Amino acid sequence: MKKSLFLIHCLFISLLMTAQNRTQPKPGPAPSINIGKPQTYDLPNGLKVLVVENHKLPRVSYTLTLDNLPYVEGAKKGVSNLTSSMIGNGTTQIAKEAFNEEIDFLGADISFYNSGASGSGLSKYAGRILELMADGALHPRFTPDDFEKEKSKFLESLKADEKSVPAVARRVENILAYGPAHPSGEYVNEASINQVTLADVVENYKTYFVPENAYLIVIGDVQLAKVKKQVTKLFGGWTKASAPKIPYVDPTDVPQTQINFIDMPNAVQSEISVMNITNLKMSDPDYFAAIVANQVVGGDFNSYLNMNLREKHGWTYGAGSSINASKYISRFSTFAQVRNAVTDSAVVEVLKELKRIRTEKVTEDVLQNVKAGYVGRFVMQIEKPQTVASYALRLRSENLPDNFYENFIQNINAVTAEDVLRVANTYFKADQLRIVVTGKGSEVASKLAELNLPIFYFDKFGNPITEKKEARTLPAGLTASGVVTNYLNAIGGEKAIRGVQSVVALATGTVQGFPVELTSKTTTAHQQLREIKAMGMSMMKQVVSDKNTYVIQQGQKVPLSASEIAALKAAAVPFEELDLLAKKTIALKGIEAFNETDCYVVQDGVNSYYFACDSGLKLGESKSIETKEGVVTETTTFGDYKAVKGIQFPHKTILNIGMEIELITTEIKLNELIPVTDFQ
Repeated sequence: MKKSLFLIHCLFISLLMTAQNRTQPKPGPAPSINIGKPQTYDLPNGLKVLVVENHKLPRVSYTLTLDNLPYVEGAKKGVSNLTSSMIGNGTTQIAKEAFNEEIDFLGADISFYNSGASGSGLSKYAGRILELMADGALHPRFTPDDFEKEKSKFLESLKADEKSVPAVARRVENILAYGPAHPSGEYVNEASINQVTLADVVENYKTYFVPENAYLIVIGDVQLAKVKKQVTKLFGGWTKASAPKIPYVDPTDVPQTQINFIDMPNAVQSEISVMNITNLKMSDPDYFAAIVANQVVGGDFNSYLNMNLREKHGWTYGAGSSINASKYISRFSTFAQVRNAVTDSAVVEVLKELKRIRTEKVTEDVLQNVKAGYVGRFVMQIEKPQTVASYALRLRSENLPDNFYENFIQNINAVTAEDVLRVANTYFKADQLRIVVTGKGSEVASKLAELNLPIFYFDKFGNPITEKKEARTLPAGLTASGVVTNYLNAIGGEKAIRGVQSVVALATGTVQGFPVELTSKTTTAHQQLREIKAMGMSMMKQVVSDKNTYVIQQGQKVPLSASEIAALKAAAVPFEELDLLAKKTIALKGIEAFNETDCYVVQDGVNSYYFACDSGLKLGESKSIETKEGVVTETTTFGDYKAVKGIQFPHKTILNIGMEIELITTEIKLNELIPVTDFQ
């Protein structure tokens, strides 16, 4: 059954563009910033309390932060993750169900983690919200049953990540940047999680959940005297203790610019990150100039990188960069997801833009627009309690001047083109860049090797690879049509499949955090209806027939090119493989691993289909489609095959178009009479 989700693709683009293409604030007079100054006091056990009274709204928020030094967990990496997931499962005095029910009754939001807790809600419930947060944080309930449940969930998430190209890319980027023995470089794996016991979680909590470096920030419709009395009552008995300060070695940059490649055979896009180590702190004189320089090169929508890779070339949905100002060693890094075919070209363009920011002064127009955009977003954030809480914490924990945020906009606006050029040469290294590329080696690696840069190969866990895998040999006499025929036999036989005149399928999933329902109706007459609904409302509708072919997106028709219409009509069949079988142009490319399963790869032009060597089932497909954003490659993964009237259909579909969208099929009907009006 055809599974190309052009409709989902359009919805994703719509959501993405809504988020990214908001109107850029115009340069103008700097607004005055008045961030409430916290009133502070310390408890004898070391807890530092900061209270910001704000009586505009009847709300209150609490943030407890443990500002401990980072530490290496070693062979039991993941113990802090399990500690985080277990705090908040009730308390020693209140069962988990009763605890959660009361939070819901109050309309409050309370969260816990191994480095603190947070709570918010209406100020009339302020006292009880703080009581629940304090009880959950200081008297957690650690039970064997909860431990096994949280451990099982964690292991399941790890298994899913092993097939996720973005997840693998982020892990290896951290390993290579910091080293596996650094707190930011070590990673969780199945072996390390399986070594963690409940006793380890309890010990981790007792060791690190201590008040010496703890900050409690209270913001909202409260009174200092009342808060002080309650905080002293609830937190005064927290036993005074300090967390261990375990030394570790800071990372260094590579001696010369190089490519680090990680092969992911199931990747249809390459993850590219160019990075170097930095030691920028918020208290540094270069801080504001470095922020602006990063915005110019990659932090802003109109940045060098995004305007090049996305707007000029159409290679990606978005390219950018970030620079972290931290009390500890951090890094500057760029990021982009691009099609396999242009991976080497994208690397060249990223390096070109990094050279540009270091060698050319930014124009005054670009500089002013970038600063205006950053200031606009800064002003929008300062009304949020969590923002005020983070500012109050940084003022205290990073020894910033009291007027740091009041002068923030002024300091941003004072940055000059000369400042940008100077800090770019300081923080964006010219000759010590690590170019980390995670992608499909068979399509990408050879082109990267032609860039005249040293290239080193690593596995999914950051281990160096020195030996090349031997190419797998196709069985003698096997052809592309033979592979497709084997697939049709595996799902029920060609005769039975040709007897299916229509397929109606219902599926559910999540797109950008929104729960959605997908209805699909397809006939052998090249008719198709696909509609996505969110909360009962139609978000997208796609109709294909001999008279009408159109897509409606949020009430508006989407202009379709001739090639898009042709592709939609060709795909509007219950079983695309029947048409594929009839083509003389299909070719058997070879054997490749798709999600760690050996598959025969059948190619039809720019499209690839992956059929499992052992079962014959189709596990995935990779297709390129023309959009107004450029050529986009989407990969679809199929699994959980189940029989419907004797024919096997995949009931789990994962679409990857730079992000993963999972759909679970809940119902399939065959040979149902579909009204002609559905295709009008």
